[in-house]
Amino acid sequence: MSEIRRAAVIGTGTMGPGMGAVLERAGIEVALHDVSEEAIDRAKGGVELARGVLERLGSERAAGGELHFETELAAALEGVDFVLEAVPEKLELKQEVFGQFEQHVSDDAVLSSNTSGIPITKIAEGLDHPERVIGLHWSNPPQLIPMIEVIPGERTSEETVVAAKGLIDRIGYYPSLLRKEVPGFVENRVLYAIMRECLALVDEGVIDAEELDLNVKWGIGYKLAVIPPMQLLDVAGLDIYESVAGYLNSELSTESGVSETITELTREGKLGLKTGGGLFQYSEEELAELPKKRAAALVAVRKTLDGQDI
Repeated sequence: MSEIRRAAVIGTGTMGPGMGAVLERAGIEVALHDVSEEAIDRAKGGVELARGVLERLGSERAAGGELHFETELAAALEGVDFVLEAVPEKLELKQEVFGQFEQHVSDDAVLSSNTSGIPITKIAEGLDHPERVIGLHWSNPPQLIPMIEVIPGERTSEETVVAAKGLIDRIGYYPSLLRKEVPGFVENRVLYAIMRECLALVDEGVIDAEELDLNVKWGIGYKLAVIPPMQLLDVAGLDIYESVAGYLNSELSTESGVSETITELTREGKLGLKTGGGLFQYSEEELAELPKKRAAALVAVRKTLDGQDI
């Protein structure tokens, strides 16, 4: 991975600019590609914001890093060692762009996908070299969350896994290797399990949304940032967990559908920040300030956690 000099990020939606800025700061020449000048213009603003966050984090900037923008796929892929795909979550689209990647890159270039749940094996179907395809699921915002899930497909080679983990080490992030593919991978499965239980409690009238967030933020959320779940089991005592789980697990939500609260709000067009309101309402001032405040808080938390060996 020390020999990787050029990478391409294909797709400049929510995460592409941040991923590009992180790779650039690690000393890699990065081409950031999208199909329209409008998307590129938006991405330029996103890159500048991500660079600012990385500066505030105080991460060292490696020599040789550079980032430029391309609307032509062939130009973006010229001479790359590593490709990061971040196009919309549609299997057919991802299969199409991976087929195009193979037309423009060398046989030993690694092709990765930032998909949040589509099986890597499916994405690699029909390719000449499925062994060099791997999932690298970054967490949003990518310039702030220093963990990347590494998901091999059924035909991914060990060399590709080693290369992917090496790149993650190089950018100073933590690789989390999955032993097999499962829908949603690991991060989203855990997150959606939490959100399902939270929404079930709101739907049942046990607690309102604001009080629930207060409970989770200063209860398990604060604690899990320092003592993650498997370690927390040891702290609590496995006998205690076994006893509580024996009666509590059967009471937890097993809802296979979508929360009534979410369904009703979606039907009303209340989709969250993008519409000015969802579970909560937001003023124009709040919509402008929330991203900055949350980024600053995440920077502070990461600085606190970085380098701690607990």
